[in-house]
Amino acid sequence: MKQQLFEQQNRQTWQQLQDLLQTLESTKKQKPDQKNLLAFSSLYRSTCYDLALAKTRQYSPQLIERLHALVMRAHQQLYRSKQIILWRILSFIIIGFPAMVRHRSRLIWISTALFYLPAILVGWLCYSNSEMIFSIVPESQVVEFETMYRPDNKVLGRNRESATDIMMFGHYIQNNIGIGFRTFAGGLLLGVGSVLSLLFNGVVIGGVSGHLTQLGYIETFWSFVAGHSAFELTAICISGAAGLVLALALFAPGRLRRLDALQLAAQDALVLVMGAALMLVIAAFIEAFWSSSTVISPTVKYAVAVVMWSAVITYFLFAGRRHAG
Repeated sequence: MKQQLFEQQNRQTWQQLQDLLQTLESTKKQKPDQKNLLAFSSLYRSTCYDLALAKTRQYSPQLIERLHALVMRAHQQLYRSKQIILWRILSFIIIGFPAMVRHRSRLIWISTALFYLPAILVGWLCYSNSEMIFSIVPESQVVEFETMYRPDNKVLGRNRESATDIMMFGHYIQNNIGIGFRTFAGGLLLGVGSVLSLLFNGVVIGGVSGHLTQLGYIETFWSFVAGHSAFELTAICISGAAGLVLALALFAPGRLRRLDALQLAAQDALVLVMGAALMLVIAAFIEAFWSSSTVISPTVKYAVAVVMWSAVITYFLFAGRRHAG
């Protein structure tokens, strides 16, 4: 792309950031307007990307210097106070994360298919054939799963009655984050690791689900997983997509050098994996303090699960659209 066309396409964004910086710089001793802060994130990120492209395409030194100065001013505003740090967290949750999921929606759908299709297929096979599960999961783990979801359990999802909710919360965080990180990190292996991790988790989760359903543990198992599944399963798919973002940069860097493409892709992937990690923590909390309870009726758990799934879907469809531009 010629420099003139590049400037025409992005001049409005740069001017908006410059105007907003002047506003923010004039409110150093005052509380910045929340609307301005929310718009700042999107403009800052776009200008950083434009600066990287300008350097890679070797546009004029004057343009590069102008964009660099703009980015440095924005960077100073971004880290100037604790209030900005708190805003960054809020901005990430409200704008950055859902906007990035929409931006990388194709890879999100691919990741989702890699997880859910084998889960559904293997789940059906294990439901149809009671011996199938032993080809997927070791017998000792099958026994453990059956014990955890027995209808006579006082607390669901545990094989140790002495474990407290807080202990299980920590265990679930460690387990969930571990799965998410391994799924993401596999993207550096040209995406093979991420694909295999998604397939593996889909096969295991689907297989166990089908087997326990075939045993008749429908009420105990499905009422347990329903509540936190919206956050946990979605986060696993997003982690896989984050890995595929890295792999895509390595396979198809476009006009950029592979290292430059990987650096830019890593920014997107980091947003996805950080958001997924937050979702996995939420899932762990629900799993430890809500899903495991036998006091709450399955009907209530299913109703809450519907609300959870609706909230997650609505969040990714609409959150931050007005400000993300």
